[in-house]
Parts: sequence; C-alpha cells; structure tokens
Amino acid sequence: MSVAVRPPAGRSGIGVLDKASTLLAVVEQGPASLAELVEISGFARPTVHRIAQGMERLGLLARDFQGRFVVGPRLGNIAVEVRRDQLVQAAAPILEDLHALTGLHARLFRRHGAAQICIGTSSEPGGAEEVPVGTALASAGPVAQVLLAWEEPETLYEGLRGARFSAAQLAQVRRRGWAHGPDPMVPGALSTAVPVWALGDHVIAALTLTGRGPRMPATPSRLLLGAAIDAAGELSNGMRRSRAARRPAESRVVPAGRA
Repeated sequence: MSVAVRPPAGRSGIGVLDKASTLLAVVEQGPASLAELVEISGFARPTVHRIAQGMERLGLLARDFQGRFVVGPRLGNIAVEVRRDQLVQAAAPILEDLHALTGLHARLFRRHGAAQICIGTSSEPGGAEEVPVGTALASAGPVAQVLLAWEEPETLYEGLRGARFSAAQLAQVRRRGWAHGPDPMVPGALSTAVPVWALGDHVIAALTLTGRGPRMPATPSRLLLGAAIDAAGELSNGMRRSRAARRPAESRVVPAGRA
C-alpha cells in the first residue's frame, strides 16, 4: 500500500506510545492490513501485531469487513464531543440571527443518554416561551425525533423505549429531513427541528424554532424551513472550516530506517 499520511505531532519519549501514534497516523488515512501497517511504519511485525491488537481492545482501532484496521469508535466519540463544545460557542450569533429573521425562538439541543439538553437559546429571559440552557427534554416532540432518527438501529431501539413517537414517525423524519409538532416544554407552542450534521453522517445536534400562531403555522412554510436549514448548515460548515484550519499539512510518514 502506498499512502500519504501525516507523521505524529512530536514524540512522547515513551516507545510504545510513539509506535501506537504512528499506527494511528497510518489508519487515519484509510484502512490498512497488518502487512501494510508493518510496511509503512517500519516496525517489526510482532510489535505491530501486539500494539494493534491492544489498541483494538481499547477501542482505539477497529476492523472493517475485510479485516483491515481502521480508526476505532472511541476516537470517533472523542472527536464528536470536541465538535459539540465548539458548536456551543459558534451557535450564539446564529441563533440570534435566526430569531431576528423569523420572530421565533431559536434553540439548539443535543442528546445526553435518553434526554435532550438545551445547549443554546435566543429566548429572552423571563419570556413566556423561555427554555433555559441546561433544560432536559423527555423523549417527545420534534427535537427528540431529529436527534434519534439517524442513529444506528441499536440506539434507535433503545431510544424508542418509552418514547412518545414511533419508528414509522422517525422514518418520515429521515425522508423529509425535519420534524414538526407540539413542543413538549411550551404549552400551546409548535416547534420545527432540523439536524446539524458533523463527521459526514453524524447528527450532532438539533436546531429548533418554537412559537405560537400565527407566527408558527400548523405546517412550516418553505421560508421558515429554509431559514432553519440554512442556519443548521452554517453551523455544520463552521465546524468543517474550524477543523480544516487546525489540520496540519499532510506529508508522508518515512518508515524507520528508510530516511
């Protein structure tokens, strides 16, 4: 295999950690067999085999359907959490702009276990439709549907236990790309929720607009949906730009002893 990979950033001085870092640098660029890890890293085959297996047990590496090593789920989860923190910082001006454009309360939610947590809001303190940051929603309403609809089947199954919506409703959310209905936290109000995407196909948050008639219709207008989707896209694009700005220039790892 011939791939261009980024060398690890610096050395720890701890041999096994530096070797593990080199193996990660290889699989970050694509799936690699044991033989390919040995060839690119320049390490002895028994060493690569031992470290790769240990990393697999820790969730730092995983295997694809061909048995090749790939980046493990633990690293993916860490990356998602980092982007979530960045998302909170980026959301405030976007939520305010969306509120000014639509006259509706704009909020941002993310999942935490079975709950949906408000992590950003444009609502004015003391307002009749206020949902303070930190508020946890039950498994009901458009926000919960959007945050669950694109999850893996196992998570879908667990999320639907005790939920106030069905698998058929989630399938409809996936088809149209948004959810709309009564807001479980604001009596008499309706909410429209759209997904915020990260890491390609992972829904990292739900952006929602909430209000009462006549500003919030029984069925969301194309203008309202467009504003919400554009705002969610701006958040997603901001995460990608931030990631690209921090990414060092790629260069090839020179196997040990081949410089």
